[in-house]
Amino acid sequence: MMNCKQATRLLSESQDRVLTTKEKMTLKLHITLCSACRRFGQQMHQIRSLSKSYTNPQPSKSHPKKKS
Repeated sequence: MMNCKQATRLLSESQDRVLTTKEKMTLKLHITLCSACRRFGQQMHQIRSLSKSYTNPQPSKSHPKKKS
């Protein structure tokens, strides 16, 4: 059985590479049983999404740009 240290490492690595089938299966089992690691994975996903939106901001539709 995977421990939390291994699970968090794989959760982190999954942001940068495709996990093997074995890694995915053991991680999924651990995440199913461990709420702390499940929450960690959700937080990592949220942080990555926020980072991407910060580096690639969408123009606001509510405030059109003024023409010069």
